[in-house]
Amino acid sequence: MVTFFVVLLCLSAGILSQNVENIVPKNILGIGSTQSVAVSGRFICNGRPAANIKLKLYENEIMFDRLIQESRTDSNGQFILCDQKFTIKIPKDYVTSGDRASRTFDIGTLNLANNFPGQSTDCIN
Repeated sequence: MVTFFVVLLCLSAGILSQNVENIVPKNILGIGSTQSVAVSGRFICNGRPAANIKLKLYENEIMFDRLIQESRTDSNGQFILCDQKFTIKIPKDYVTSGDRASRTFDIGTLNLANNFPGQSTDCIN
């Protein structure tokens, strides 16, 4: 399963309208198959576009989760050590065999001023 983690700073204005697409390679032992996934969306905070939001895409493994890709929303580059995080599970039918995603999972527009199920503080991101 692939998980899309969002670490948020609900502070300033900016826009995220980028696609996160990456390949999930076979594990170290060569077991499994190559898969790909694409995620897109837009974040707002109190009605305004949210800038500099840290995004991480993970593959859930049995022993540990593996970081696939890390990105930020555009703008100023602000940083804070203890951020809020929540998880959006990507349905299996959006994970494609092969090296190119055939469908994009659109998370829609999320208001980061809201609290999300499972939201917590992440000081080790």
